Amino acid sequence: MEFNPSDHPRASTIFLSKSQTDVREKRKSLYINHHPPGQLRRKYSSCSTIFLDDSTVSQPNLKYTIKCVALAIYYHIKNRDTDGRMLLDIFDENLHPLSKTEVPPDYDKHDPEQKQIYRFVRTLFSAAQLTAECAIVTLVYLERLLTYAEIDICPANWKRIVLGAILLASKVWDDQAVWNVDYCQILKDITVEDMNELERQFLELLQFNINVPSSVYAKYYFDLRSLAEANNLSFPLEPLSRDRAYKLERWRRTPISTTSSSQRVFLLLLGGYQMHLGFENFFFLNFPSTFSSVSPSKCSLFCPFLGYCSTQEELTRAAQPWLPIVYI
Repeated sequence: MEFNPSDHPRASTIFLSKSQTDVREKRKSLYINHHPPGQLRRKYSSCSTIFLDDSTVSQPNLKYTIKCVALAIYYHIKNRDTDGRMLLDIFDENLHPLSKTEVPPDYDKHDPEQKQIYRFVRTLFSAAQLTAECAIVTLVYLERLLTYAEIDICPANWKRIVLGAILLASKVWDDQAVWNVDYCQILKDITVEDMNELERQFLELLQFNINVPSSVYAKYYFDLRSLAEANNLSFPLEPLSRDRAYKLERWRRTPISTTSSSQRVFLLLLGGYQMHLGFENFFFLNFPSTFSSVSPSKCSLFCPFLGYCSTQEELTRAAQPWLPIVYI
């Protein structure tokens, strides 16, 4: 049985699978043409200065998260299935244009560039003052729509699908929901009735399943980071400041039992600055001494090599002295 990636944390995200074909081709081309790799843009700590990025799973960097989401949408469009999946009228930009500008006859023939997708998403997020977390949930809803409705995102419908996903994510996830009429102020030529109908049909196609488990959210966040890494889209690195080091050390000393559950998914603790297990800015906590007091039902061990451990026995077998903990 195949799991839906937007519902289950064990299933691989669709956008990452679609991007791997292009990544392999790029690497093959570099090898055949003997092109040396470009200059390394990542800063490595070769002295006492420690470079960290400010994007964490609980507080992603807005600009780079939007760039990653736009790149994921780009790969969805570029590597879409060609089996003639149906196109729904509500998402057709020719039937429901977003502006009064005449839609060109070949509007459904040319794939949009990544920059075009980024500008469209960035405009909406900037005008509506949405958060980076909302961008990740937008991608979850987009993939859920494609799976549930069995449709493809293509040049003819990508804008309205993305708009519908953002509209829904901003209402479900953001503390200050954006009303449909607010989007009409951003997209001047769209009507409230059109936005209402878009939202209604989007919800129906999702079967009103708007729940995003914390484990699914975490999976999408880390897969977006993997996508960025594979496409040389580096997150900005800054030296670890004294204030931030003090804050991380203070978090490390905070017992798990006293941590507020409102900190949503992720207990980020620092036990040794940074360890490379594929996740950056993931803070660590010593397993034997602290984890025994945490209910296994509330925790999941998130590791690229071990998958998800849901019981105390699995954790005992799988755990090593230092491993990242994702608080579910």
